[in-house]
Amino acid sequence: MSKQYRSNIMASIHETAEDLYEAGLMEKRTMREFDGLCLTPISPLKPEEIRDIRERENVSQVVFANYLNVSKGIISQWERGENALQALRLSYFHWLRKRGFRQFLRKSVRIFGIQRYTQRTLPG
Repeated sequence: MSKQYRSNIMASIHETAEDLYEAGLMEKRTMREFDGLCLTPISPLKPEEIRDIRERENVSQVVFANYLNVSKGIISQWERGENALQALRLSYFHWLRKRGFRQFLRKSVRIFGIQRYTQRTLPG
């Protein structure tokens, strides 16, 4: 997932801070402060929004769970609001809502080398 910055200036500041952190010239705590200042916060999704994303892509809970590498029960819990999304998965859902399931699967293949997400297994 690419980082979402508040502005171009914040992107430059954050990238400089990352370089300092990677060089060992900045502490992790300070880097977290830069993250909070420069990156766009990820807002929680309502259960209805999670279900809308899945239904918009016309996939079942089982298929959706398979592609997200979670159980069908977890998808069901998220859609009923019984279980909250973790931060990383929350960012996936925001990405899915913006770009769509097919683009998410193609990016997963490219980044993670996941072989099961091939053109023949894409829904629709």
